[in-house]
Amino acid sequence: MVRVTKTLNPGLKGNDAEKLNRDLHKRIVGQDEAIQQIVSIYQTFIAGMNSPGRPIGNLLFLGPTGTGKTRLVESVAESMLGDSRAVIKIDCAEFQHSHEIAKLIGSPPGYLGHRETHPLLSQEVLNQYHTDRFKVSFVLFDEIEKASDALWNLLLGILDKATLTLGDNRRVDFSRTMIFMTSNLGASEMGAILRPNLGFSGFENEHRATTGRTDVAMSTKISRTAVEAARRKFSPEFINRIDKVIVFKPLGSNELDQILTLELNQLQQRIFNAPNSTPFIFNVSPSAKKFLLQEGTDLKYGARHLKRAIERNVVHAFSNLMASSQIRAGDLVMVDTDPELGTLSFVKEAEDMPTYAMVQMIDMSVPLSAAAMAMNQETETPRVVNARSSRR
Repeated sequence: MVRVTKTLNPGLKGNDAEKLNRDLHKRIVGQDEAIQQIVSIYQTFIAGMNSPGRPIGNLLFLGPTGTGKTRLVESVAESMLGDSRAVIKIDCAEFQHSHEIAKLIGSPPGYLGHRETHPLLSQEVLNQYHTDRFKVSFVLFDEIEKASDALWNLLLGILDKATLTLGDNRRVDFSRTMIFMTSNLGASEMGAILRPNLGFSGFENEHRATTGRTDVAMSTKISRTAVEAARRKFSPEFINRIDKVIVFKPLGSNELDQILTLELNQLQQRIFNAPNSTPFIFNVSPSAKKFLLQEGTDLKYGARHLKRAIERNVVHAFSNLMASSQIRAGDLVMVDTDPELGTLSFVKEAEDMPTYAMVQMIDMSVPLSAAAMAMNQETETPRVVNARSSRR
């Protein structure tokens, strides 16, 4: 034995947890606390230090709509399993009555339709997205506050013992499962906190004009309001089985600006990867970005309103331009504003660009999908490359 005196750093993460942390920060904006909690739970799991006989983590996400609650869960699955759809989603609005629990666990033997009822939470369903490297399942109970008491009581056993008994007495093991629950509880009260600042603009102006103490005080008040709303809604037994209650903060203009960049980059990827599409590059001017932010800024709906603004003003316009052959493969299109009409303008600035040149112009801050990345290895014209890749 060699005696040493060496200060250790418990803040360092392993390679897998650090990769998850980087991936989530690339995809999620303005919700650092939620990311930190998920990474911490995952690090505990891969170190083998999580509580035995319980799920990997039980997380309740609170906050207004459009702040990234569901998107964060999908991003975790995308980082670990390579597919954002590898999440078992339970829409709790479909379980507002106690008898509808049979859709989750199946009907007991002897009941009418027993053999035709396939439970939504069987072991086969949980394991369907497992890979050789990651044998972890992700279950999302969306808008948990809309479910009946019967679903909450069913969750008590899952959250505490990681076990669910189906209608035919088969047992489902949730010990390798991360359970997420989302809720909009407290959203109206959070809006009331922000409304005295004259809506979104007033809220942002106050934050710019004051010190960080105001930010902390506002954030603390919003979090406390959401947690209190959850405690009024759910029983103490239910709350005590949740590992962490995370409040998603309303998004400000800086966060929405970053989300706009992410959404435009994903739109560029859609153009490259869509079957039978015409691969082209587009640039968005600062004035056009400001126009989209003004059209998509809404305190009530968060980033969802921004996505609708992009679909309405950019995606629909691109669809018409492609359908009318005004945009062809290899084009470079500048999206700007038309001050006279008060709308966006679209100007073609280049034609017949080679594929490698287009790929080099794409914002790589969020990784492209495998199909788009493969195009970087080609030197043919984008029209030929896209036709072949889309058929595959």
